[in-house]
Amino acid sequence: MAQKKRIILIEDEEDIAALIKLQAELSGYKLHVEVDGIDGFRAVQREKPDLVIVDVMLPGQNGLDICRKIKQSAELKTIPVIILSAKSEEIDICLGLELGADDYIAKPFSQKVLFSKVKAVLRRGREADKSHKLISFGEFTLDISRYLLKKKGAPVMITLSEFGILKRLLTNRGKVLTRNQLLDDINNDDAFIVDRNIDVHIAALRKKLGPNFDWIETVRGVGYRLRDDPIPLKK
Repeated sequence: MAQKKRIILIEDEEDIAALIKLQAELSGYKLHVEVDGIDGFRAVQREKPDLVIVDVMLPGQNGLDICRKIKQSAELKTIPVIILSAKSEEIDICLGLELGADDYIAKPFSQKVLFSKVKAVLRRGREADKSHKLISFGEFTLDISRYLLKKKGAPVMITLSEFGILKRLLTNRGKVLTRNQLLDDINNDDAFIVDRNIDVHIAALRKKLGPNFDWIETVRGVGYRLRDDPIPLKK
């Protein structure tokens, strides 16, 4: 029998934590709950789980700081992080994703949405583990086995979600992919949140692939495509 994936949930609202824990068990995951930010980060350091779900507003230390510390740690940075927050403005979502979060879910949310995202984030990590090739384009190289994007040999910081999206675009280069395809065919009723998150990831990728060329083409009303020949950007 395959070992259950281990999740650490850092959430101080007991009702929400209890619902997430129940759904995790029903979905076949092993979930541990921490209610304090400082204790939560220590648990991540100690346990090195397969995934972390963290609320933003926490006693001790907030979730954004926890996410930043995980992504800046050499031994923890490959652990996926999903942020939960009552803040749903675009600026809040951008901040969370720029700190390295692999997804951002605004409260209130359905358990179905949360665990479809958990499944997708973990699947992206498994796909990367199984592959050991380099994909080169222009000045860049995507190292699939090490979750690395390099420009002229120098590392470019990239989140696991950005990695998954870029890998999907590269392996389907020249083909238009919908937002849902780029999110590993996540099916849920909250399409607005899904669309907004993918657009934020794409915007972040464009910055990291700049400033000389525009690699990612927006196909209005459909999705995105990685160009065979990038368009030079005006300076």
